[in-house]
Amino acid sequence: MVPAGVMNGPVQPRGGKPPAGSFRLDSSRYQTVFAEKDSVYGRTLVMWVTRGADAGCKAGVVVSKRTFRRAVDRNRAKRLLREAFRLSRHLVARDVDVILIARAGIAGKCCREVMDDLAAACRRARVRRKDREGWVPG
Repeated sequence: MVPAGVMNGPVQPRGGKPPAGSFRLDSSRYQTVFAEKDSVYGRTLVMWVTRGADAGCKAGVVVSKRTFRRAVDRNRAKRLLREAFRLSRHLVARDVDVILIARAGIAGKCCREVMDDLAAACRRARVRRKDREGWVPG
């Protein structure tokens, strides 16, 4: 009998989720980010930002029950925000932690639209990553 994952490559985490702690903000950091009181508004999200040596380019997601009554709508909004951040993470500076709060405008949007709104919010918050020559990608 062949052990699991030997012939088919490495064993993937259950549910296809990224490893825990890869880009998600720890619950203890939420108060730190909110204490900075630095936020940027977009059509689909509100982005709260903090910079610091202990930051690690991680994101937390908040979706309120007041904005989205049904659990399925809240879960979709969380999925969209997490996926948009995961795909746009290379644009965000390494010394930044963010909290993304879903707005009602996210309902019915696709991931590309949320990514575009996140990129615009990053530009306004001035948290875009710069390479060695000072050029900002995108």
